[in-house]
Amino acid sequence: MYGKAAFALVFAILILLITYSIFIGTVDIRSYFLPLLPSPPPGAQPLCATGPPLKVYMYDLPRRFNVGMLNRKSTEQAPVTARTWPTWPRNSGLKRQHSVEYWMMGSLLFDGDGGDGRAAVRVSDPELADAFFVPFFSSLSFNTHGHHMTDPATEIDHQLQIDVLKILGESKYWQRSGGRDHVIPLTHPNAFRFLRPQINASIQIVVDFGRYPHVMSNLSKDVVSPYVHVVDSFTDDNHSNPYESRATLLFFQGRTFRKDEGIVRVKLAKILAGYDDVHYERSVATGDNIKASSQRMRSSKFCLHPAGDTPSSCRLFDAIVSHCVPVIVSDEIELPFEDEIDYTKFSLFFSFKEALEPGYMVDQLRKFPKDRWIEMWRQLNAISHHFEFHYPPEKEDAVNMLWRQVKHKLPAVKLAVHRNRRLKIPDWWRRRK
Repeated sequence: MYGKAAFALVFAILILLITYSIFIGTVDIRSYFLPLLPSPPPGAQPLCATGPPLKVYMYDLPRRFNVGMLNRKSTEQAPVTARTWPTWPRNSGLKRQHSVEYWMMGSLLFDGDGGDGRAAVRVSDPELADAFFVPFFSSLSFNTHGHHMTDPATEIDHQLQIDVLKILGESKYWQRSGGRDHVIPLTHPNAFRFLRPQINASIQIVVDFGRYPHVMSNLSKDVVSPYVHVVDSFTDDNHSNPYESRATLLFFQGRTFRKDEGIVRVKLAKILAGYDDVHYERSVATGDNIKASSQRMRSSKFCLHPAGDTPSSCRLFDAIVSHCVPVIVSDEIELPFEDEIDYTKFSLFFSFKEALEPGYMVDQLRKFPKDRWIEMWRQLNAISHHFEFHYPPEKEDAVNMLWRQVKHKLPAVKLAVHRNRRLKIPDWWRRRK
């Protein structure tokens, strides 16, 4: 009898201690009742919860604003549908790297209700929309109409910008928000170059902020996108000894004469000359050179990403899908999805000053521990699907990651729109001394 009483007393005390611990937050109740929850796979990145898909209204623009530029011989002008959606041409060369606009538009045309893991779905009623998508291929327009900035054919690009702004200006939804809840892809640094100040308020999809002042494009309102990679993805990278299978220490192939911060490439060519395990080659992006670059990335431990005309470039994402650890030399680079992905787990960063110190960077790479490199290689295998563009879209691919980023911007957009409706003096805080 006394034994039962003692047992009951001990049990009661344990219950009180556990309840108190839960109350003050020192014990996670899930560890008692959910001990068998599966752990995330090794190398998987913890991604933010998405909730219901973003509801997006897409303007029905004539084909001359988008896919008509993929086949300029076609006279069809009716808005494209899922049934008539064309495949991206395989022989497009470097135009592909700026094709984010194509993949975002395709993701909205694809039939489905969001139950397939998509982060955004198209709605036909603009009153139900969380955001508005403008399917103008501004990057492809720049790349298509004229071969250089002063080419008379660029007037076609100019006129398209005038026409799309006229359509938007007549929309009550553009007027209602001043364009703040409108999403416009601008991944080429010269996209929408004639009239870009007129879309400053919109959510711009950009690859970096190298060409524009902060009042025009910045992290607080815009979304950083990856370039669309141009090399083939390394889908069967399952070598038993990946470190030893990659004989080249550091690889770079590309243009070396660049503007602005890209001048670092010429300096790096001198700094990195004479090393047997470093491949630094001046090259242009022909089809054959892209194939050669792909094979060399797959046989290199580290792939160099120096700044170009702007802080970012396509080769960073070519390296990621090749599972070649990126070595980033770009002091002003901004990276996609950085609120969800920690790039330091699979990339190395050197400042301009560090990279241009003779022998320093190569010495650091040669001393880099094998086990840490293998862990970074595993991370690259685990996260590279976030940088793939697909049609139809796939769960947590680059397009869905971009729509998720757009969703993150909308609370600030709604705040700005609602305040603007009621403020009599919109910029009163700027006038205070």
